[in-house]
Amino acid sequence: MILDKFSLKGKVAIVTGASRGIGKVMSLALAESGAEVVVAARTLMKLETLSGQIRSLGRKCLVCQADVTEAKSIEKMVKDTVHEFGRVDILVNNAGMNIRKRALDLAEPEWDKILNTNLKAYFFCAQAAAREMAGRGGGRIINIASIRSVIAPPLAPAYTASKGGVSQLTKALAVEWAEYNIRVNALAPGYTETELTAHFKEKEKDLYEKIRERTALKRWGLPEDLTGPLIFLASAASEYMTGQTLYVDGGYLLT
Repeated sequence: MILDKFSLKGKVAIVTGASRGIGKVMSLALAESGAEVVVAARTLMKLETLSGQIRSLGRKCLVCQADVTEAKSIEKMVKDTVHEFGRVDILVNNAGMNIRKRALDLAEPEWDKILNTNLKAYFFCAQAAAREMAGRGGGRIINIASIRSVIAPPLAPAYTASKGGVSQLTKALAVEWAEYNIRVNALAPGYTETELTAHFKEKEKDLYEKIRERTALKRWGLPEDLTGPLIFLASAASEYMTGQTLYVDGGYLLT
């Protein structure tokens, strides 16, 4: 049946940056769809709360305190997942950050911090997961990109570069890992209301409204808007899809 293709029963998923916002909502959605979930982030307390919510859904959950900018931390995250569940079927590369500054003012350490978190970490998390997936029949890697993969608003030169890189990295890995039955796709949110974007509504109301008005559906996105596309990319429903960036932006890029 068609609905069976969307089931994640028996699958094991890792979500980085899971402690809040989009990562938290995606972790719960994966659990609701049947997956056992490994939640990874630097903030342990928030992860423990999330793990309780996942277990209340009847799913198993492993909490992993991890810094994805450190190779040893990534290796431990994947190793602990395999030790606990015996496999990795899904990786959601979600951990990310931004520093809003003009290009003339952005310092080298700030540039490095953004690129290390938003791009370099995605590659090495994907590599570590793919090494396990390749020997176990394949898997799904979902990189969280952004509409800034293709547009370049001001005050985010490093973030924009990193997300453009995520989209291209997705294509490169999809080509190389197709022989291992590993599908690699990207999910690109538009402007989404999270803790990281709260400043727009609180301190830049004019810009917040400008973005809302430009969006075809006349509202900002919510993390929950990403859950359907996420499950599609994580499941057998997207069996013949790889190397693609799926935009979930309320029609922002259309106008």
